[in-house]
Amino acid sequence: MIGNWNSWSLNKHCHILLKLAVAILLLGFTFRLFVAHYKGFASDLESHMSDKERERERDKHQMPLGDWVPNPWGPAYTNGSCPWIEDHQNCMRNGRPDSGYLYWKWEPRHCQLPPFNAHTFLEFMRNKAWALVGDSISRNHVQSLLCMLSTVDRPLQVYYHTEDNKSRRWHFPSYNLTVINIWSPFLVKASIFEDINGVSTAQVQLHLDKLDNAWTDIYQSLDYMIISSGQWFLKAAIYHENDTIAGCHLCPGKNLTEIGFEYAYNKALRYVMDFIARSKHKGLIFFRTSAPDHFENGEWHNGGSCPKTSPAKEGEVKIKELCKILHDIELQEFDKAAAKAAYNDVNLKLLDFTKLLLSRPDAHPGPYRQFRPFEENKTAVVQNDCLHWCIPGAIDSWNDVIMDIVVNANG
Repeated sequence: MIGNWNSWSLNKHCHILLKLAVAILLLGFTFRLFVAHYKGFASDLESHMSDKERERERDKHQMPLGDWVPNPWGPAYTNGSCPWIEDHQNCMRNGRPDSGYLYWKWEPRHCQLPPFNAHTFLEFMRNKAWALVGDSISRNHVQSLLCMLSTVDRPLQVYYHTEDNKSRRWHFPSYNLTVINIWSPFLVKASIFEDINGVSTAQVQLHLDKLDNAWTDIYQSLDYMIISSGQWFLKAAIYHENDTIAGCHLCPGKNLTEIGFEYAYNKALRYVMDFIARSKHKGLIFFRTSAPDHFENGEWHNGGSCPKTSPAKEGEVKIKELCKILHDIELQEFDKAAAKAAYNDVNLKLLDFTKLLLSRPDAHPGPYRQFRPFEENKTAVVQNDCLHWCIPGAIDSWNDVIMDIVVNANG
């Protein structure tokens, strides 16, 4: 009997303790939800996402698989009809002898991708503001977009954002559409030292924890933004955090810790993406992955070239290790930001164009970044550009994809 009482008493005691424990857990969970409303529960959710959950989240934004297929109609514009092509990308003017690279279009598998329609796009964009933020690839993209839109309405270049003219603004008067190109190759604050030819004369001074106000100052006024970075992080740089030098990349003789570009790109991109994800921005923000290069037998500075004249077959071109590192960091940081952005009702989408352009080694200016490089000497040794893209050319397909996401999906 005593044993039975003790057993009942112990069970009753355990039952009371269990109730108390459950009550404490419920109270703690309620408090956590309350705090999360102000501090961003999404970051905690993200940290507990499984790899499969992250993959599913990314798949919502990923580009479908696709192929480059012949396009007998060619581009919607020519280098003669568009005044916005910079000399370095004006391959036809500069004497490129072949034109086959103009007659391809990117076609996703298992779905239709309508061609870019400038009139429909402009109608949809009445009274809107776009900004493309990043480096010279972003500027390359702006040229393509302006050329395609110029087939319907010629924009006015109305404002130079900086003294060096690297940031620019255009206005389409018939539609009250503004397109802005913001030069911000690192997206964070940077002091850059280059000569007139774009050759670095000293290490970049890069502040990994301070955003570049060239784009943050106008961020909330935008309806659409495409933001990107990548290649500039491979440059020699001194890294700053908390107003002190944290380390460097490629800085021999400086008595600083070499921490590498991977650390810097991770840190800077995480800061940028977190700012966007928590911003409560009401427009549509695209994060575009970095573009691959196709230098063969060397690089930009030591004789690399890109002699191909047709798209590569699937698997024929492998992404370079440095490009892969940049791309992996971009996908990783986008994954982390996506959950936070969704929680805060920020419309953040991924434009993974890296793989789309990997199979287009034929679409770069190559030696035709300069005017008729072999006119006087057919065997001249000239610098090649195997990073940027001929205009018109393969980069125009970016606008097909963007229109399908922005206009056709909402039409």
